[in-house]
Amino acid sequence: MTSENTPVTPLVIGYLALRRAIGVIGTALPFVLVAGKWLIDGWGIQPSISAYYYTSMRDVFVGSICAIGVFLLSYHGYSRADDLAGNLACVFAAGLALFPTSPLTGASPTQAFVGHIHVTLASAFFLTLAYFCLALFRKTDPAKAMTARKKERNVVYTVCGYTILACIGLVAIDFAFLRGSALQAIDPVFWLESAAVLAFGISWLTKGEAILADVATG
Repeated sequence: MTSENTPVTPLVIGYLALRRAIGVIGTALPFVLVAGKWLIDGWGIQPSISAYYYTSMRDVFVGSICAIGVFLLSYHGYSRADDLAGNLACVFAAGLALFPTSPLTGASPTQAFVGHIHVTLASAFFLTLAYFCLALFRKTDPAKAMTARKKERNVVYTVCGYTILACIGLVAIDFAFLRGSALQAIDPVFWLESAAVLAFGISWLTKGEAILADVATG
């Protein structure tokens, strides 16, 4: 976190750029997947973001998830908790790429088993991202006064974190009670996952001060 009292150094700029890169990939991913499939395969929303693995956008999906994982592994915060959360998120992201979701039809027993692993890893990944928003990003150096912009950023982190949690909960409800219902015609899981990914991206853009940056003084 930079502030009015934090000197702008190459290291600070590097951390801000890293956070912004994570945010850009997160906010762009749903749009890129939908637009890319539309251009290559024709129009049609997939039931989930992970289902784009079985379209021409597979490499984009896998590459984006791996890039997010690498960036999170490279991220170092202010405490051991930040580093541990980044490392875990990297592991979960890599798992999402290595263990794809089950195909929509004709899944073999092995593919179904791998799909269950994918769902578990996806849940753990999003929970870790919510932890970043609600616990880590809202911290303030006790030796420094909280700036007005930091207070505003904390509101963004709070909204993003609870948005991610709400989306996870609604996806769980969909899987548990609404499979096969008429609601599936509007692909609710895709939209809920997209909302969670966008919240994740916005939180990291905010952490990188691409949004609500402190105003330098002096």
